[in-house]
Amino acid sequence: MITDDKTDFLYLSNLLAKKKTFFKSFTQLLQDQKVDYGLLPSTKDIWCVDYMPIQVEHNKFIRFKYQPDYLQNTTYISTQTDNKQVCEAIGISTHESQIKIDGGNVIKGNNWVILTDKIFKENPNYTKPELIDELEHLFECKVIIIPQEPGDYTGHADGIVRYYDNDTVLINNYKPNNQPDFQRKLINELTNNHLGVIKIPFTPYKNLNRESADGLYINYLQMNNLIVLPTFNIQEDDVAIRLFEQLFPNQTLKTIDARDVSKEGGVLNCITWNIKKVDTLIQISNAPFYNPGQS
Repeated sequence: MITDDKTDFLYLSNLLAKKKTFFKSFTQLLQDQKVDYGLLPSTKDIWCVDYMPIQVEHNKFIRFKYQPDYLQNTTYISTQTDNKQVCEAIGISTHESQIKIDGGNVIKGNNWVILTDKIFKENPNYTKPELIDELEHLFECKVIIIPQEPGDYTGHADGIVRYYDNDTVLINNYKPNNQPDFQRKLINELTNNHLGVIKIPFTPYKNLNRESADGLYINYLQMNNLIVLPTFNIQEDDVAIRLFEQLFPNQTLKTIDARDVSKEGGVLNCITWNIKKVDTLIQISNAPFYNPGQS
């Protein structure tokens, strides 16, 4: 499995450019860190991790069916991106699966992936064992199922947990009295699968807008030798920064004020699709990208 820390090319939705101040700051940060990046054409929203495929091996991409239940209504159906069209536009060949999964619900480890149990609700035509077996065949590794966080209609794992190393994951430091049954089930599933946990700041409790992802530090961007941590102009920013400096002492740590995107319900992992570069990318002339080596 290609984990985030092995990736060296980043894609953003072309629609992110409409958030001019954030887009300018973020792309400048990428350029300063010499990160190759490009813009995905024909996208319908900025949350590109959700509709883009999962990179299992260097040249193996699994493209799942992108039909999330929360977009299947007259208000949001127009924001459902055709992931086949986008992949063809950037020259990436994919293996198509009929399983419904959002990329934000796939946390990749070297020998495992973590998803929430939302996948069972969205794929009722499979029994649970059948679905797990098929996913393990596609991912070529163990599948670990954790509970969906109550109140999160997306059911995405990337708002709950992230890969740290083969034996450890990062999770939100929920308040003890906040959804204790969910927390107990989450810890049990992780420890039963021999994964240790490190808790990181989680402070969305004061958000006036229920959609806001302010305080969701776990939704950071990780690439080869780079961590970009979202900040929200709150006191907890400093606590999170100090902790990430300790957790990732050998990686470059940068921060960015993410409030312009977090107010819409997602943060940095949501708006990025980072992969290990494949040869076809450099042959594309109609997909804009930035290559520091050619600047």
